[in-house]
Amino acid sequence: MASASYHISNLLEKMTSSDKDFRFMATNDLMTELQKDSIKLDDDSERKVVRMILKLLEDKNGEVQNLAVKCLGPLVSKVKEYQVETIVDTLCTNMLSDKEQLRDISSIGLKTITGRLTSAIAKQEDVSVQLEALDIMADMLCRQGGLLVNFHPSILSCLLPQLTSPRLAVRKRTIMALGHLVMSCGNLVFIDLIEHLLAELGRNDNMSTTRTYIQCTAAISRQAGHRIGEYLEKIIPLVVKFCNVDDDELREYCIQAFESFVRRCPKEVYPHVPTVISICLRYLTYDPNYNFDDEDEDDNAMDAEQNDEDYQGSDDEYSDDDDMSWKVRRAAAKCLDAVVSTRHEMLPEFYRSVSPALVCRFKEREENVKADVFHAYLSLLKQTRPAQSWLADPDAMEQGDTPLTMLASQVPMIVKALHKQLKEKSVKTRQCCFNMLTELVNVLPGALTAHIPVLIPGIIFSLNDKSSSSNLKIDALSCLHVIMVTHPAHAFHAHVPSLVPPVVACVGDPFYKITSEALLVTQQLVIRPLDSQPEAADSFDPSPYINDLFTCTIKRLKAADIDQEVKERAISCMGQIICNLGDRLPDELPGTLLIFLERLKNEITRLTTVKALTLIAGSPLKVDLRPVLPDAVPILASFLRKNQRALKLCTLAALDILLRNYSSAVTPVMVDAVLAELPPLISESDMHVSQMALSFLSTLAVTHPAALGQLSGGNILQQLIALVRSPLLQGGALAAMLDFYQSAALPHKQAYCSIAKCVAALTRACPDEGPAVVGQFIQDVKNSRSTDSIRLLALLSLGEVGHHVDLSSQPELKTVILDAFSSSSEEVKSAASYALGSIAVGNLPEYLPFVLQEISSSKRQYLLLHSLKEIISSASVSGLKPYVESVWTLLLKHCECQEEGTRNVVAECLGKLTLIDPETLLPRLKGYLLSGSSYARSSVVTAVKFTISDQPQPIDPLLKNCIGDFLKTLEDPDLNVKANSVKQEFEKQDELKRSAMRAVVALLTIPEAEKSPLMSEFQSQISSNQELAAIFDSIQRDSSSANMESMDTS
Repeated sequence: MASASYHISNLLEKMTSSDKDFRFMATNDLMTELQKDSIKLDDDSERKVVRMILKLLEDKNGEVQNLAVKCLGPLVSKVKEYQVETIVDTLCTNMLSDKEQLRDISSIGLKTITGRLTSAIAKQEDVSVQLEALDIMADMLCRQGGLLVNFHPSILSCLLPQLTSPRLAVRKRTIMALGHLVMSCGNLVFIDLIEHLLAELGRNDNMSTTRTYIQCTAAISRQAGHRIGEYLEKIIPLVVKFCNVDDDELREYCIQAFESFVRRCPKEVYPHVPTVISICLRYLTYDPNYNFDDEDEDDNAMDAEQNDEDYQGSDDEYSDDDDMSWKVRRAAAKCLDAVVSTRHEMLPEFYRSVSPALVCRFKEREENVKADVFHAYLSLLKQTRPAQSWLADPDAMEQGDTPLTMLASQVPMIVKALHKQLKEKSVKTRQCCFNMLTELVNVLPGALTAHIPVLIPGIIFSLNDKSSSSNLKIDALSCLHVIMVTHPAHAFHAHVPSLVPPVVACVGDPFYKITSEALLVTQQLVIRPLDSQPEAADSFDPSPYINDLFTCTIKRLKAADIDQEVKERAISCMGQIICNLGDRLPDELPGTLLIFLERLKNEITRLTTVKALTLIAGSPLKVDLRPVLPDAVPILASFLRKNQRALKLCTLAALDILLRNYSSAVTPVMVDAVLAELPPLISESDMHVSQMALSFLSTLAVTHPAALGQLSGGNILQQLIALVRSPLLQGGALAAMLDFYQSAALPHKQAYCSIAKCVAALTRACPDEGPAVVGQFIQDVKNSRSTDSIRLLALLSLGEVGHHVDLSSQPELKTVILDAFSSSSEEVKSAASYALGSIAVGNLPEYLPFVLQEISSSKRQYLLLHSLKEIISSASVSGLKPYVESVWTLLLKHCECQEEGTRNVVAECLGKLTLIDPETLLPRLKGYLLSGSSYARSSVVTAVKFTISDQPQPIDPLLKNCIGDFLKTLEDPDLNVKANSVKQEFEKQDELKRSAMRAVVALLTIPEAEKSPLMSEFQSQISSNQELAAIFDSIQRDSSSANMESMDTS
């Protein structure tokens, strides 16, 4: 060994020579030495040789590089494993090099090493080396199978003989390697492999190798099922034949192969599924060493009071280490699971044949097999759940039994099979039972109503059993919760006394997951007795249990150092307790509500608390929330500006229910706090949030109508108008918008006017839609079934639209409006009068002569004169001038009317008409002071009031010269004329005082104006005069509110 090491050292020294020939000859000699079987290297020599060979891979001479690569093959079989790792790591690193030549030579080196691996598998006599080589080969094929495609034929040729190895471990690892090979191999290699397996299976020389070939076929199917599908017609008959051989291990492998075919080749295996099911059902009950007859004879297993000894059979029953039949049963259960999970279209057939067989095997004595039987049935239930619509489909019902109806008919059999298992000592078995029951009631809600008395003792057994694991208790509580949610209340009344103690104990459990599930059940225990029908509720008294439920929940509610999930569920549970039992907790309620208030302020628990408060606020018990509302509502209002969408939605729902049920306790200040946060929520960017905000506003319109006055001048109205114009407004959001307008409009005429203005703005913005909208409004006015609110909105909208748009193309418009003058509603009459005047402004030549004619010939002069007043007030001066004479003449005819109301309207029209052409009309008005009719003189005096305004007018100089003539009417012999004159003088003086006070308020806005001695003296004089002080205060309030509105708008 020493001489070999010396020789190797000399060769290594020559490899460092600057002469390429020396390096080449030394490398060639080293390869010769490495190929000798007798060579043995110590650790130091190994390290030096590996380092030098890897260095020569970067040699400048290509021939030296090639020789160094050839040395890698024999080298890897002579050095230790960690040196091989060094070689592979270096080669892989070189593959990332920027030098193309180095990358190529490293690639060749990796392939050289792989080639040595196949020889190590095929020729190595040492089994341990074979196993390691097979592991490496499998790993390489798994990770880099596509890069080794050139080696696939040689890999296959070295692996196939290993399937007949006398060592089972070698066979298993060969099967693993072949499974990875078929994922990336070419079609020719795959065909060679399948044909080899088919030939060997057909030959069936040895049962041991046959088992291996069946296993290999299943492994290939699992890894590349789509590729083996076309060969199933040849493979499956062979597998079926081997199922009949009296060899349990072979049967297990055959059924496992069926499972793989079913899952990976669903299309190709379809014709053989009935055969597979038949074989699985036969071997599901295959237990030659055990007889169940004695147990089956005991049909009293439904008795919940049996002794525990009856349930200890699992520990004492027959057991034999050589019994392999349980593996066959387990494989059959798993295969049935695969069939059920992949053949949804065969559900009816499954419930006829597979379901009863699985239920019968719930009594399986091997725990692992039993778990797989349960899992198969769970898969059947999960496949059934999406088909629930079949039950409601009349056509499906006519076709006979559906999966759901068949399942419902088998529920008694399922419960009977599960009943005994619920008290088994095996934790795994009981968990399977709870999972089964949970899935069953999810598929068939209410299906266990008649069986609750049988199941509850089993659930309580697991909750009380000290040997129960945490997971078992969690599954038991979860199952109980789902059953309670999906079944009627009366089914649990008799069991509440036995359920409360274990559930309360679980709420106090130190493990947070158990506590969390127990709180959900507690919540249902609170709901159930009180949600039931009145006659059932009368027979059940929850009083004995209230204290226990409240005490265990409040303890968790108060705790701050607990899991987040427990905090949230404690809040929800307590909310349910107060909602359903709040009237029976008068002493505890105030303190509990204060805890809710604290949780509301906590960012982590606020969302759950909002939901709980919503529940309490909606309780029919009318729980007194007034003590916490002053603090809670502002906090809720602040949530509306948070980014958390769920919090916004829940908060809007809470505020809405609080407004509905506690309107008297919600003050205007609270409402203002909420309204300030609403504008950003009314937007097309989130229609659901907008819908909830509109619902709140609708409720507000009913409970706090005065608050709607703030909408007209603020951002909320602007947002509403913008949302109405959005193309996204539809569905629930549109319905909420309509509800709001209807709610908002009913108590306030001004709200109708605002909405009408919005409609007019939209109509002008969308001229193509205008005629249809106007036509609909006309129909609303005409329709005898329309309510007064609908007519009022329609008339006001017509007026607003007609003010800007010519509606003369609507032939029946005049008739419809005149007919509205006959309405029994004064508001509708007034709206019709306004509408006619406003529409006339849009087309004076068409409508003004019509109005004048109607005034002359109709008996409804008062309403028509109001229409004329609207025309005179709103029309342009240039548009009215051609009609001044005819209007003046008509008005003078009616100024002598005996009805004072009519004369007042005529006087207002005369005053406003005089402003159009004061030089001509004021002298005429003055001339009528000499009229012989006292009614005419009175009307003229009243008309003068409407010629006076705050703003400068062309009439002012003319009025100044003749105002004395009008004031002389104070001496008129007629009392009515005197009274009108005094009234006008008083109103004129009053307006003068108000103008003076407005000036003072304006002066006070100047900085440091209050420090002026003159201003202080003036304020003192105002304060000393009661009348002036009242006017001053009124103007100050108006001014401050106007400033606030301007600030909000900005």
